[in-house]
Amino acid sequence: MIALPSYTTLLTELDAGVLRVTMNRPERRNALSPEMVDELVALFTLLSAERELRAIVLRGAGGNFCAGADVKGMQSAGASRSTSGGDAKQAVARGNRRFGDLMSAVNDVPVPVVAVVEGAVMGGGFGLVCVADVALAVRDARFGLPETGLGLIPAQIAPFVVQRVGLSQARRLMLTGARLDGAEAARVGLVHEVCDDAAALEAALAGTLTQIRRCAPLANSATKRLVLSVPGRPLATVLDEAAQVFADASLGDEAREGTLAFVEKRLPKWAQ
Repeated sequence: MIALPSYTTLLTELDAGVLRVTMNRPERRNALSPEMVDELVALFTLLSAERELRAIVLRGAGGNFCAGADVKGMQSAGASRSTSGGDAKQAVARGNRRFGDLMSAVNDVPVPVVAVVEGAVMGGGFGLVCVADVALAVRDARFGLPETGLGLIPAQIAPFVVQRVGLSQARRLMLTGARLDGAEAARVGLVHEVCDDAAALEAALAGTLTQIRRCAPLANSATKRLVLSVPGRPLATVLDEAAQVFADASLGDEAREGTLAFVEKRLPKWAQ
């Protein structure tokens, strides 16, 4: 298992192959400061080479998932750029593109990512839910894409929102800034399960982790890579690649253990 460094804006806890990552700026409703974005990118980039993890649980401290970008921090950075004499436009573009690095790092990590969602889920926080493999939410969570109401654009999260909820819903949500509760978020396909309260949310998380542990880790990793490779590629190419991935898996140790466990009517070793 990779040794994790300490972080300023994140809490990490490893337990039985599950890494729990908590965004820890509760006084700002876990708004994404540049430092938090950099730390999340560094963490998920590090985890991209990890093969022993079974799941990553992403949540926010203090009853909120993530209120999006730190607008006050953006204002301070804008004031600094205006007095520095540098190329303000390119500086803003680089900062914005960095958030795209975060979205891609979470999206592509070869481990199931489970988002546990409470309270405010705005802007970039909404985007992070879109790149989770499983999203669980309490009914009174508040989702929204408020960027256009601030004169801004949901630029880096836009492709991931479209992939998650479809073009029609993405256009509606982005161009109206509409707010959703947990039930509506489930209806549009943003989250997968809605819970009535915190206790039910924890129970749903425990159940989801149990389901993930029943799946072979290398098979999950290969499946995630295959699924993410589908959009925009010719069907025949995807099917040819899938056949090779299937052959690799079927001749591997996990398939031998899985089929033997099935015949012997027992759990495979990775699920015990």
